[in-house]
Amino acid sequence: MNLSFFDQFSSPSLLGIPLILISMLFPALLLPSLDNRWITNRLSTLQLWFINLVTKQLMMPLDKKGHKWALILTSLMIFLLLINLLGLLPYTFTPTTQLSMNLALAFPLWLATLLTGLRNQPSASLGHLLPEGTPTPLIPALILIETTSLLIRPLALGVRLTANLTAGHLLIQLISTATTALFSTMPMISLLTFLILFLLTILEVAVAMIQAYVFVLLLSLYLQENI
Repeated sequence: MNLSFFDQFSSPSLLGIPLILISMLFPALLLPSLDNRWITNRLSTLQLWFINLVTKQLMMPLDKKGHKWALILTSLMIFLLLINLLGLLPYTFTPTTQLSMNLALAFPLWLATLLTGLRNQPSASLGHLLPEGTPTPLIPALILIETTSLLIRPLALGVRLTANLTAGHLLIQLISTATTALFSTMPMISLLTFLILFLLTILEVAVAMIQAYVFVLLLSLYLQENI
């Protein structure tokens, strides 16, 4: 019974083809297609307003040199947001609960920000490993600590996103199982657990949106340190 709770995190397959590929491509169908008209429907206007708001928030802490990253960071933000929210629908799969996928997104982007800093300003990038005014006996240990904290950044990005979404999905499934099990014997308690489940679902929607924003915001902050 306990193992069945984790079945929702396994990628379903059809004829040997993992359906995670379809689930990752499906959010692109929700975005508006290009049109020659200046004014479109309300949905397209709302989506453009949201994209403009997200881009402004992500680019605000960056210098002008970092604005060339606006397209990739905004696209990643919308991609993670749509996948996290679509994963809350019944009979769906959430790809961002897989640590392998989150690391595949976090590691190349983190490495790109690091290589950008080493190419443009190598002295300043390496200077982050040793704060000014450090006592001489502490220099080797501090360099080792700062290097370790730098290298675990992509791991922290992936684990944070995976852990938050996995915990929320498990909690929703546990409470929903308790709601259905208690409905026939204790309907009042079942109604109370259903209310808790409803509030938890609203909280999980907020968590899905916040985690997508935090993932991209941390990447933009890493980029700010290297430009």
